[in-house]
Amino acid sequence: MKLFQIEEPDGGPANPDAPGAAIGIDASGAEVEIAMSVGGNAVLLPDREGFEQSLTVPPLDGAIAEWQALFEGARLRAERALVRPVTHAVIVLACTTPNAAAAATITEAAEQAGLRVLSLPAVTDLAAGTVPARAAAMLAEDLAPRPEEGPL
Repeated sequence: MKLFQIEEPDGGPANPDAPGAAIGIDASGAEVEIAMSVGGNAVLLPDREGFEQSLTVPPLDGAIAEWQALFEGARLRAERALVRPVTHAVIVLACTTPNAAAAATITEAAEQAGLRVLSLPAVTDLAAGTVPARAAAMLAEDLAPRPEEGPL
């Protein structure tokens, strides 16, 4: 009988403390859109067939639980599509400048959902004619910590 050993290509498991993927979340409309960018090429991340989930954007002054549920759903959609952990996000909002309380609620809700907020731009801050989720994903790619840098 012959025995053989199968190993990971790099010889061992990945660093669990390394940052995951960074995504763009467009919360400027009625429904959230999520995108990922690699090398400046952004694509929208749809739900997997059979796992469709409505991700309705709560009002800007909505409860933290509403925002947290939204971000948990967005993170789940992204992780299913990417088949890897997602830890950071740029979140595009409809308003030009969220008040401090709304920004704090959104940031806290994202943190509780396991997403570190890299930026909270308004849709009007993005280049005209761009798809907000894709623009947010490209910004997230630029702002995200690199695996060799470790967690923020």
